[in-house]
Amino acid sequence: MKLTKLITTSVALVLLFAAVGSAQVDAFGKTDTLYADVAKVNDQVWTVTVKYTNDEAVKGLSIPFKFGAGTTKVVADSVVYTGGRVEGFDLIRSRPDTAIQCVTLGIVGSLGPQKKLLAPGSGRLATIFVSSLDGNPIEKLTVDTTTTSPANSLMAVADDDELVRVLGAKDSNALDRRIEIYPAFVVRYTE
Repeated sequence: MKLTKLITTSVALVLLFAAVGSAQVDAFGKTDTLYADVAKVNDQVWTVTVKYTNDEAVKGLSIPFKFGAGTTKVVADSVVYTGGRVEGFDLIRSRPDTAIQCVTLGIVGSLGPQKKLLAPGSGRLATIFVSSLDGNPIEKLTVDTTTTSPANSLMAVADDDELVRVLGAKDSNALDRRIEIYPAFVVRYTE
């Protein structure tokens, strides 16, 4: 009986430390959160509405998703940014990969001298339409983050000025240049 309690306690502690060690990183305040709201349109088409909550100015995002639908092969056949929080950004792209059933959203505020940022707030970034490749019905669509080639993982990049604001320095060049944000990820299903 004591051995069982010892093993149970040991396993619980290992899982607890793993959960703490994999905590999301956001040096700018509250942890940002990326939401994937999944909804069925019909037997062969589902949507994933991508929403983001942030408390600092963000200049870019990398959002790779992996989809699953059991034995049914699916593809992210279109992404709509119109009406979303990043609609006016200089670079908003999606790269689907049917072989591994993934899509990577790449979002950059500015590619030139004009500074476009995702202001602190919450709301929709884009809507992804996921369809059956073989015409079979999609019973349930699973969505998760992943890493896609070459090294795209779920990440946001804060504006340089956020370092100055948060850390109180007068010169952003003198500060630690790590401005990556690794948001929490939540999948929600709607009927």
